[in-house]
Amino acid sequence: MTERVLVTGGAGYIGSVVTVQLLERGYEVVVYDNLSHGRRAAVPAGATLVVDDIGNREGLDRLLRTQPMDAVMHFAAFIEAGQSMREPIKYFRNNTANTLTLLEAVLAHKVGRFVFSSTAAVYGTPEQTPVVEDAPLRPTNVYGESKLLVERMLDWLHRIHDLRYASLRYFNASGATADHGEDHRPESHLIPLALQVALGQRDRVALYGTDYPTADGTCVRDYIHVADLARAHLLVLEQLKKVDRLIYNLGNGRGFTVREVIEAVRRVTGHAVPALEADRRPGDPAVLVASSDKIKSELNWSPRMPDLEAIVQSAWAWRRAHPDGYPT
Repeated sequence: MTERVLVTGGAGYIGSVVTVQLLERGYEVVVYDNLSHGRRAAVPAGATLVVDDIGNREGLDRLLRTQPMDAVMHFAAFIEAGQSMREPIKYFRNNTANTLTLLEAVLAHKVGRFVFSSTAAVYGTPEQTPVVEDAPLRPTNVYGESKLLVERMLDWLHRIHDLRYASLRYFNASGATADHGEDHRPESHLIPLALQVALGQRDRVALYGTDYPTADGTCVRDYIHVADLARAHLLVLEQLKKVDRLIYNLGNGRGFTVREVIEAVRRVTGHAVPALEADRRPGDPAVLVASSDKIKSELNWSPRMPDLEAIVQSAWAWRRAHPDGYPT
């Protein structure tokens, strides 16, 4: 029997790529997205789109009554760490409280598995890197805290209600496939911002902090290709048939400074990409690099595109083909 999966946020960057891979493997997919940040054009052909909000319990009940789900993969969230420090209530409301509404519906309608898009931001500033899954959880921004609260809810719902779940803590999703790329409006992520400079759509990219204790004074991050992330989600979805709780980091295991990423964009695009030094953003850890050894050993997953320039090249190819992003 074909399994049906509900993908919240499936019109967004990562959710749409996961939806493609689910369809390719024969799943029936329902995308649930309010389109506040997602793009209708990003929803792959073959998926059913329901335009609604995860905070709408009546809408969730109506859907889950008429189309019972075997699993939920939850991507719908606000994701900007800097914004979360200016608008904390917005993040706790959407990322935490609305996810609780979703979980209430999941339990009420006996959905068997729940895969949660978490974040490396739950670790805050780690004591050592690469960071492992049992490292202390000490978020330094509201975004990370809003996700950690969901992880804590999932743990209790697993213990009390036997909810099978996975929390996937990933680092900087990046790159693109031929048909799906990064199109946030406004854009806040480094690689697409730098590519917009290369396309002449903005004058420069900002370096938020140049006095961190790193090789060149800028933050270090772990970049992972979005298609590699998606493959991990599908592996975990299947593994939850055998085990009832999974927590994994997803990353390359190697970090790059902001300056190194910008230099990679310059090499790939052949454009200068001016960079302007700016103040640190509140809540930004100096270094975040993943250890993905656990999922590698348990599920035989590893990134197929770990090279930074290859990641940038894939994003550049999509952006040149879609200079204005998805059609509105």
